[in-house]
Amino acid sequence: MVWIILVILLIIVASGVRIVPQARAMVVERLGAYHRTMQTGLHYVIPFVERIASNVSLKEIVQDFAPQPVITEDNVTMQIDTVVYYSITDPKLYTYGVESPISAIENLTATTLRNIIGDLELDETLTSRDIINSKMRAILDEATDPWGIKVTRVEVKNIIPPRDIQEAMEKQMRAERERREAILKAEGEKKAAILIAEGEKESAILRADAKKEAQIREAEGEAQAIVKVQEANAQGIRMIREAKADEAYLKLKSYEAMEKVANGHATKIIIPSELQNLATMGTVFGEMLDHEKPAPKPVPPKVVPLKDKK
Repeated sequence: MVWIILVILLIIVASGVRIVPQARAMVVERLGAYHRTMQTGLHYVIPFVERIASNVSLKEIVQDFAPQPVITEDNVTMQIDTVVYYSITDPKLYTYGVESPISAIENLTATTLRNIIGDLELDETLTSRDIINSKMRAILDEATDPWGIKVTRVEVKNIIPPRDIQEAMEKQMRAERERREAILKAEGEKKAAILIAEGEKESAILRADAKKEAQIREAEGEAQAIVKVQEANAQGIRMIREAKADEAYLKLKSYEAMEKVANGHATKIIIPSELQNLATMGTVFGEMLDHEKPAPKPVPPKVVPLKDKK
């Protein structure tokens, strides 16, 4: 009998041993009143005197709330659902601060979201998620502090406007994309036209430069040819002078020159006075007439003697 009592007492004593795992905490009440909070490690709870009121997780908790209907400043009703990230910093306040903490956070999130969205228009609501998140986090963190809860992040998960608003937004986006496409196409055509005009301009400039260069080269060639001819004539005159040609040779050259002059259709020929004394002038004229073309019949040239200049 004694052994049975000892075994029962041993079981009762052993039942008070508690091991608190990592990232958890236990709130202990003694005779119905808060006594202490047991952190990670080995603890002992006096049987029938103390009890564990709550076993709290200290990890960060993610709570996804259902979509809430909200109305914007421009009277557009939409559905918005949020995700709240929070952690329990004080197990005692979490246990005794509020009844059903999760439900309290959900209702607080809904009312806060309605207040924030009510001050924004539809376009601002769709483009101001960061502002909405930061405002909600600050308000929820301050409100849940007496409950031993730390709100770390609040994210707007989905913003669902009415169907007619969605269709209008899709049409607006489609029109905006078409406008951008038209602008890009016009800019491309403009750049292409500019490039074509610049190419034609450069081509015209190159053609003009080539033509100018060709004309310059041609003029330079003609000038060099004239110079060469004059140099050849000067060289011939110089060679004649150096050869000391006699008067008979010079007269012969004069005859040849007169023959070339008379070979044309000239109506008047000027003969130097040195040739007037030649006895064979008639013969020269006869030869000159023989060289003329038969048709049309040439007019006999008039011979005008040159007077010697004294």
